[in-house]
Amino acid sequence: MTDPRPIGLFDSGVGGLTVLREVVRRLPHESTVYLGDNGRAPYGTRSDAEVRQFSAECLDELARRDVKAIVVACNTSTSVALPELRRRYDVPIIGVVRPGATAAALATRTRRVGVIATPATIRSHAYFQAIKDENPFVEVYEHATPELVPLVEAGKLRGSEVDAAVRRALAPFLGNRTADGEWIFPLPFGARVDTLLLACTHYPLLAEPIRAAIGEDVAVIDSASATASVLAELLAVNELLAPTDGSAVHVQLTTGDVARFRATAELLFGAEFTAVEPVVIPEAA
Repeated sequence: MTDPRPIGLFDSGVGGLTVLREVVRRLPHESTVYLGDNGRAPYGTRSDAEVRQFSAECLDELARRDVKAIVVACNTSTSVALPELRRRYDVPIIGVVRPGATAAALATRTRRVGVIATPATIRSHAYFQAIKDENPFVEVYEHATPELVPLVEAGKLRGSEVDAAVRRALAPFLGNRTADGEWIFPLPFGARVDTLLLACTHYPLLAEPIRAAIGEDVAVIDSASATASVLAELLAVNELLAPTDGSAVHVQLTTGDVARFRATAELLFGAEFTAVEPVVIPEAA
């Protein structure tokens, strides 16, 4: 059996486009509807109650568009609201926490993983628990980095302002080297991580300055590719894959500034995804 209905993807803003890019690459025959709640971003500094409310309102919009599965491509929403969202809808829903945690636990060689995320995601300790579930011997160092999402939403991805903000955000993971290249300890977290998990889908858009700041000897992991793999398996198991003889259709929606959203989408997709539509989200019942 096949199912031509689109996949729904939701994020608080443009960050989830990094997940969408991997989904399109992995599943080229699938149609998609992406909804970015840019008008109310960032979610990471909001209360848990607001995150749950806004997430439900956005998923209601995707459900009205008859999607066959939903990817909550927002770490804050996944961390705070995923169980409630799964109870609310009949379609399969996957988040980004578990795939990212699995990838980080597999990547680390020294069993020391750093996690950067929004304050709400860090407050939930969702990644700490998910990584420990994968490997209880991994040391997990969580750090909130609220300064980064507003930069991405404003379209600031390169330059001296971004470099300075990234270094401030990563300060607990950075140390000084001796003349022969050895690290000087102790660092604020007491240990040098060998893996840094970008636990917000906005952060891969800052991957270049993050890698420059953290150093070549630290693996930088994001959840986009792993999430796309989980989605592909879910669709196959549930016989929801689209027919291979059809043409995929991609719709992008934003509650915020259309021109700003389109500019970020063009950075990731070129001219392929320039059609961006404004949407007004009604309050959830």
